[in-house]
Amino acid sequence: MRRTGIILVSAFLLSGATLPETGPRPVPKPVTGGDQPMPRPKPPQPQADDAKAKESGEPHKAQEQNGARAGGEQRPGWKDDILDARPVLAIEKEDPKEYAACLSELKSLGSTFAEVDRMDEGKGCGIDKPVKVTAILPGVTLKPEGVMRCEAALALARWTKETAAPAARSAFGAEARIVALNQASTYICRLRNNADTGKISEHARGNAVDIASFTLGDGKAVEIQPRDEDGTLTGAFQRAVTASACLYFTTVLDPGSDAAHEDHLHLDVIERRNGYRYCR
Repeated sequence: MRRTGIILVSAFLLSGATLPETGPRPVPKPVTGGDQPMPRPKPPQPQADDAKAKESGEPHKAQEQNGARAGGEQRPGWKDDILDARPVLAIEKEDPKEYAACLSELKSLGSTFAEVDRMDEGKGCGIDKPVKVTAILPGVTLKPEGVMRCEAALALARWTKETAAPAARSAFGAEARIVALNQASTYICRLRNNADTGKISEHARGNAVDIASFTLGDGKAVEIQPRDEDGTLTGAFQRAVTASACLYFTTVLDPGSDAAHEDHLHLDVIERRNGYRYCR
């Protein structure tokens, strides 16, 4: 009986020590359908500026810079093209030393002029230190008298003395002399070519003068007109004074430049980058 119990216990222990041929396998993950609920994204948290704007009722800085108000509205007068904004034009101030030197040289040439009060008509029109010229050289009047910057008057005086007067003697005789420059425009507040839109004219800055004709001592008037194909001495005179003007002025426009200058020479002293001159 005792032996039988020992045998039974031994058999039980031997059977419990035996390992299975394969171990447990993981259960496959169930496949989820399209209707499986997905987590909702969290709404964006307001930035500090947004929170302040919400509390105060004022637009966000970025919106304000772009012209936007709260709710997507634009503030009154806002434009989405900053190029439409035009800078405020200011009258250029004269350098005191340069202005004094200009006056001194203008006097030495014998010009008759008077200094007048500063002119400012707004929109960039005006002259800081204007001069009213009545005679550009001794015996050579400016008709009618004209207001301009000293620099423009000085260029006109030099050109008349050094090139226009000698050209008149060469073309019309040794005794020929210019007694008047007949101008069509000096200072006037307007846009270029009297247009309704566009850039401001150099006349509005006191930098320009338009010469319509020359009067000689014998009473002859030499009018500016298209003369590119004019083979006469009058044509040669006009072409000579036009070409030489570019040595004194930074812009020279004659009847061949465009329809707006068919009857005069436009001369001005605008300053351009790198000293560029425009002569046509």
